Amino acid sequence: QVQFVESGGGLVQPGGSLRLSCAASGTFFRLYAMGWYRQGPGKQRELVATTSPGGNTNYADSVKGRFTISRDNAKNTMYLQMNSLKPEDTAVYYCNRGELGLIRWGQGTQVTVSS
Repeated sequence: QVQFVESGGGLVQPGGSLRLSCAASGTFFRLYAMGWYRQGPGKQRELVATTSPGGNTNYADSVKGRFTISRDNAKNTMYLQMNSLKPEDTAVYYCNRGELGLIRWGQGTQVTVSS
């Protein structure tokens, strides 16, 4: 019975930065690959970044070099540091397990990149 609560979104100008947080409830957070996903207006939900239980990471080409995913297993928390934001990053951002183990989605947090 894992639940996710995303936070940290907001309005930012192009080139700006935000840090998103994902608080996960459940006793086995540290055992799962985790990921950040986003869904922009009129678009499908897409995988942005993943982190393994040990902290290895992978990124979508569209965010590589700009975003950094990390996790703190002791706190059952995952983060997404977003730098050099672009208008095309505008989306609702969600956290979940990796694609092989998705469970119910949280409410997400809105990120809007606009001048």
